[in-house]
Amino acid sequence: MFIKTATPVINKRLAKKSHLFSMVLISTSLMTGLSTISMSAQAAGLGELFGNNNAAQSKFLPVDKAFQVGSITKATSKGTQLSITFDITPGHYVYKDKLTVSFPKGISATPFSFSQSPVSIDDPTFGKVPVFTQKNMVATTTLTTNNGKGAKNVPVIIGWQGCSKAGLCYPPEKIKTTVNIATVRK
Repeated sequence: MFIKTATPVINKRLAKKSHLFSMVLISTSLMTGLSTISMSAQAAGLGELFGNNNAAQSKFLPVDKAFQVGSITKATSKGTQLSITFDITPGHYVYKDKLTVSFPKGISATPFSFSQSPVSIDDPTFGKVPVFTQKNMVATTTLTTNNGKGAKNVPVIIGWQGCSKAGLCYPPEKIKTTVNIATVRK
């Protein structure tokens, strides 16, 4: 007895589409997997760099741990004395020339005076520059209004930048505050 079986006819066009769909699916899965690994590796690298990884001790401190920066104001007969205090963790330094104070028009500031003398270093980024390496440093200026009258809640932006001697320069930092400026007494 002879049984005839039907042989399937394969539609070549359907086979090509199916094959193409399979390739796209495999490629997408592969790319998703690789990007996840890459992002995880990048996050781990940044975690190790700045101490977000509990398994490894960080080589560099976060900026707010390396430098504690604050400000104090005091009314004087010449205006308002603004003192910017730096507590610098050993192994770090603050650039003298990167310390700035910004304020609105109509306000003036005297040049900074410093509680410590800067030391000169050969910085890999900026060349030979004056920096503060001492544990505590205070930069002081006196703010006045151009008309000699007082002013309340004057917005002031303190700018500064520091580095780790181990090889990391932190981005420039800005601290926003407000200051009451005293009337100048003659």
